Amino acid sequence: MTELQIFSEALLQALAAGLLVGGLYGLMCLGLAMIFSIMRVINFAQGDFMMLGMYVAYFFFMLLGTQSVLGPYVSILLTVPIMFMAGYLVHYFLISKVTGSRTASLEGEGHYAQLVLTLGLALILQNGGMMLFGSQLVSIRTPLSSSAWEVGPMWGDFVSIFINKGRGVAAIISLLVIVLFTLLVHRTRLGKSLRAAADNPVASSYMGIDVNRAYRIAFALGTCITALAGGLLATNYPFHPFVGLEFVIIMYAGVVLGGMGSILGAFWGGMAIGLVQQLSSLVLPTQLQNAAIFVFFLLIVTLRPQGLFGRVSERT
Repeated sequence: MTELQIFSEALLQALAAGLLVGGLYGLMCLGLAMIFSIMRVINFAQGDFMMLGMYVAYFFFMLLGTQSVLGPYVSILLTVPIMFMAGYLVHYFLISKVTGSRTASLEGEGHYAQLVLTLGLALILQNGGMMLFGSQLVSIRTPLSSSAWEVGPMWGDFVSIFINKGRGVAAIISLLVIVLFTLLVHRTRLGKSLRAAADNPVASSYMGIDVNRAYRIAFALGTCITALAGGLLATNYPFHPFVGLEFVIIMYAGVVLGGMGSILGAFWGGMAIGLVQQLSSLVLPTQLQNAAIFVFFLLIVTLRPQGLFGRVSERT
């Protein structure tokens, strides 16, 4: 096997891993972008809602007690409505107090209170999780995570790509969620009301749209989408109560890369981060992968401050 074949195999393997990881990152970023694009709320607790979703999926998995291939994914799907209701209630009792029309006359339109509130939520979830679940690493074990599909050989008897089955299934589910979400936003009455509330909440209220309800649904959808991504991640990644800190920065980087205000752009931003992270492993040690992400981030923001899919001017 020549050096060129070895490099080609490593490059293709990194590309495949980047696409699989990027699909999950994109789904995480999509949930955060849903909240920011509709409500203009910077949610510091998003990573910790993901952590909570991972633990809910883990306890469903333990409750079902099944060793089948479908068991972990059934547990993850059962988590979605739980986290939707959690997000809905958190907005109803807390977030709604610092958003909407009641904050329009405040300095900074309530953003200062939003930052403090979501940061406080993050701290409560992290430390509450530590008290309830402990610091031991856990994961949602699936037989797929320890096996792989082989693609190839593609160059004589050499150069094969190995795709982890667990990551592959997670990436496929992520793409299905993206498609369903796109149809929801662009083809349904609910989606139109969400877009209207985002573009012009005052005009939307005059047209009979309940803007506060739209905000609650947007927050709940953003919470459960990110929790779903966390559950899928948990099939390959051991986690603990502070795991949200590891991924919330990636979420924000993906949202900014995709373009502030662009929901689907956030997915592509997360995909780009996954690719950069895995491709950087060809030339950098694992410890410096996040450094490569932010070098790429700074490069894109310098050349295109509005992000890959963002608008140059703000919406009115």
